[in-house]
Amino acid sequence: MTSTVPRASEPAAGQQPPITMFGPDFPYAYDDFLAHPAGLGQVPATEHGTEVAVIGGGLSGIVTAYELMRMGLRPVVYEADRIGGRLRTVGFEGCDPALTAEMGAMRFPPSSTALQHYIDLVGLETRPFPNPLAETTPSTVVDLKGESHYARTLDDLPRVYRDVADAWARCLAEDADFPEMNRALRERDVPRIRAIWARLVERLDDQTFYGFLCGSEAFSSFRHREIFGQVGFGTGGWDTDFPNSILEILRVVYTEADDHHRGIVGGSQQLPLRLWEREPKKTVHWPHGTSLSALHPGGAPRPAVTRLGRTAGNRVTVTDAGGDIRTYRAAVFTAQSWMLLSKIACDDELFPIDHWTALERTHYMESSKLFVPVDRPFWRDTDPATGRDVMSMTLTDRMTRGTYLLDDGPGRPAVICLSYTWCDDSLKWLPLSPDERMEVMLASLGEIYPGVDIRGHIIGNPVTVSWENEPYFMGAFKANLPGHYRYQRRLFTHFMQDRLPEDKRGVFLAGDDISWTAGWAEGAVQTALNAVWGVMHHLGGRTDPTNPGPGDLYDEIAPVELPED
Repeated sequence: MTSTVPRASEPAAGQQPPITMFGPDFPYAYDDFLAHPAGLGQVPATEHGTEVAVIGGGLSGIVTAYELMRMGLRPVVYEADRIGGRLRTVGFEGCDPALTAEMGAMRFPPSSTALQHYIDLVGLETRPFPNPLAETTPSTVVDLKGESHYARTLDDLPRVYRDVADAWARCLAEDADFPEMNRALRERDVPRIRAIWARLVERLDDQTFYGFLCGSEAFSSFRHREIFGQVGFGTGGWDTDFPNSILEILRVVYTEADDHHRGIVGGSQQLPLRLWEREPKKTVHWPHGTSLSALHPGGAPRPAVTRLGRTAGNRVTVTDAGGDIRTYRAAVFTAQSWMLLSKIACDDELFPIDHWTALERTHYMESSKLFVPVDRPFWRDTDPATGRDVMSMTLTDRMTRGTYLLDDGPGRPAVICLSYTWCDDSLKWLPLSPDERMEVMLASLGEIYPGVDIRGHIIGNPVTVSWENEPYFMGAFKANLPGHYRYQRRLFTHFMQDRLPEDKRGVFLAGDDISWTAGWAEGAVQTALNAVWGVMHHLGGRTDPTNPGPGDLYDEIAPVELPED
């Protein structure tokens, strides 16, 4: 039978089709859905102006609100902190305002095609991100066990590193059908994607990343596994992911989420902020010039939600920090899901018990960063004794783990991300103040670059974040543990509410921790679009027959369902 899933246009002869983060769990072409001239759908005219609560002003919440507004609904956005969520761009006190640091999301793969739709929509520019050994990264230093190696490409490193890279490629090919899945994803061959993935989910749901490596003949060497954990592939070391489900890692590599990253010029937080202010050219019901900002008194979201409850008529009642109580026919919850367990008083009737269990079992990764502003990109200076860059993008087993060098060209102030770490490595920084963190980091980097006076170039105070210590996040991003596939499936498919009792409908979950690709902004956008479809359907709306939405095609592309007994 011919698939009705929207497909991208065919590539020119001899070209390889681009890949997208639309699978493999739910191979729906969100980019085609967004690009279609018929739009995302419509609600009955009698529903125009209907208020819909959108809880959380991160990327998922703002995309949800923006698209609901375009349909003629009136989104009411609640935000406890600031618009942007984990798209958080900050400046340095006393420095040029153009000098910024990305405390959350900072690098985005080209396969994030739905995200790119909104980046283009608001007129933002991107540029290559200086990951280790990336083509546009001037140089990389790998420092393990006190021994440093300077490289511009992988071939510049000792043979053992190439052996590890080859082992990873062989492991994926032999044990995870990588070439076949990669080809199916490029061709958007939905039946083939589903057949391959169903087999892998059943076999690997109970397997950790590390266990998967240990079971591969390609990684029979402990030394190879150790180096792979410390240096990894793409963005750096992956040992902090070793306890997580191998399915999480396969989603990343299949969709090239860890490749060819780009950063947003001026900072990623501009994306939700520009959507908040944007006046769509085409909208229903609202007059020309309407924006999300204009629909909110004073141009600001409502404050934090403190209570969510079910009330008569299957309505959802929201109480905010200002004491205001409002009741809605539909609400979309896009904030970190653990908020429903701690910061917000919730009625048990909001969700079925199995969904509560899934929310409670969500596993979050910790993450921390520290940035300093510097007077210029001094790392591009050449050491006269060696002919090498005086400092490089750095991967190490020392406390800093990953150090990134970010600049806007020679002679201009620049930024160093002295350290970017996850999980246990992040927890090591938690008790330390920003200045204490910086001192430890400078000491570690001083061991790698003994002749470089990093401190002498610093022109302002450090800025830092530990996402596990942020009161409205309590972690950086979701990462499923072995056996969590069923939980994630419940959360992702929650937007299909015809299958729920009537008294459990009307509240929709979205956000990157609801997605199959948590930690990537693409997942926030995709689940937002699922929620938009869900609200539209809940209020009696429909999509155009020429542009079926994710719910219209659900039975054809639904995620694999494992037995629950």
